[in-house]
Amino acid sequence: MKFIVSSSTLLKNLQKISGVLSTNNTLPILDDFLFELTEDELSVTASDLHTTMTVTLVPDKMEEPGVMAIPARILLDTLKTLADVPVTFTLNEELLTVEMSAGEGNYKLPGHRSDEYPQVPGKEDVNEVTVSAALLAQAVNKTIFATGNDELRPVMSGVLFEFSDENVTFVATDAHKLVRYRRTDVTVDDYSSFILPKKPLNQLKSVLAFDEDIPVKVEYNKTNAFFTFENIKLACRLVEGKYPNYEAVIPKDNTKKLVIDRLSFLNALRRVSIFANQSTHQVRLRLSGQELFLSAEDVEFSNEAKERLNCSYEGDELEIGFNSKFLHEMVNNLDTESIMMEMSEPNRAGIIFPINENEEENNEQVLMLVMPVMLNS
Repeated sequence: MKFIVSSSTLLKNLQKISGVLSTNNTLPILDDFLFELTEDELSVTASDLHTTMTVTLVPDKMEEPGVMAIPARILLDTLKTLADVPVTFTLNEELLTVEMSAGEGNYKLPGHRSDEYPQVPGKEDVNEVTVSAALLAQAVNKTIFATGNDELRPVMSGVLFEFSDENVTFVATDAHKLVRYRRTDVTVDDYSSFILPKKPLNQLKSVLAFDEDIPVKVEYNKTNAFFTFENIKLACRLVEGKYPNYEAVIPKDNTKKLVIDRLSFLNALRRVSIFANQSTHQVRLRLSGQELFLSAEDVEFSNEAKERLNCSYEGDELEIGFNSKFLHEMVNNLDTESIMMEMSEPNRAGIIFPINENEEENNEQVLMLVMPVMLNS
């Protein structure tokens, strides 16, 4: 098995899949990349048993097809130090040796048997839908921060993908905050859904481009999901279980409505939260007339901050508390000039929407929900 490839091309492709590698593997073979050379291309795979990612490329020269596992860390570290030069790989499948030569340098490392490497699960009874890379990147970016880390509620550790004949919806929640990202420009005939874990979500986030209209084929059954785009394939095990009824927790009759400049609110929130209690992160919002008063304090250290902002507000005077970290994450994840916040009572959730100028052209709907915190008297 022998091939010649540009060091920078190989490194760039290996870095796309290296995030799958885990630092605390139970199986030593999972510390390796699996190299498979055919007569047409080179495929490299990384796996942690639950998530498997494969990238394909065409080397400058190929001889003697074969397959072998190569230690990932030493290979990545070596390639990072090389200039953009051709690297010749010579792999001996009988002796399990890997030789690399680049310029005046020659390097040797051990290979491992390929039959120990985990197999990609089969695609049985899969549903299929095609979405654009930009849509999927946007959906992952808008929701992944709201996923939970509670091991007792694993369904909340992933993002819910819901497909219907009206839209596609992506939902994430950790019981304190919730994000629902919906697109009406993608539909399927029959309703279906699955929960994608955080690790493959992070992998998709790192390799998908926000501005590219590349098609991504999504295939899924009850246990696995498969994503195929450009020269990348990702397969992963899904989170088992039933997702909470998220629609039931979204309050519908919100009589108090605040419209405010997003960046002004975000910057004021950043400043005021510095003075908040560092365990509760509590920030107080008081709405009166066309003014928003933001305040926070930490009695133990005698810290206190207050700011006043102009806004547009409909409804009776309201005083409500939120965790400033959650509020900041949500507002920071939106990109419109203005946002709307709907509320009803100090003990009921607040809902945040972006205000889009071109509603008619927009196929995107974003809703963010944040639970209040009890105010100190």
